[in-house]
Amino acid sequence: MIKLKRAYEAATPSDGVRILVERLWPRGVSKQNAKIDLWLKDLAPSTELRQWYGHDPARWPAFRKRYGTELKDQGNLLALLQHVARKETVTFVYAASDEKHNSAVVLKEFLERDKK
Repeated sequence: MIKLKRAYEAATPSDGVRILVERLWPRGVSKQNAKIDLWLKDLAPSTELRQWYGHDPARWPAFRKRYGTELKDQGNLLALLQHVARKETVTFVYAASDEKHNSAVVLKEFLERDKK
């Protein structure tokens, strides 16, 4: 099972394995309080894509498509994540304030669609 959670929310035991899926560490969050088990910077959108998107909802459809293209190059890492998520709860931790339009949402959808 894959869950999503903002980095600014408290960690809970039900989170399971907490994986930070951001290229940059979330502002104002200490590493001790974040309780991150794994930081997968390489799964985050490229710097160029992240800067282009700028959390502009008008660019969301294009961002999803472009980020999906980037994810296709991460086959081994994605397969490993799918394997872990089948056995235990995984929570993708992200920093964006928009809970519906962020890279963690795209990553989760990509993995769930790809496993079928």
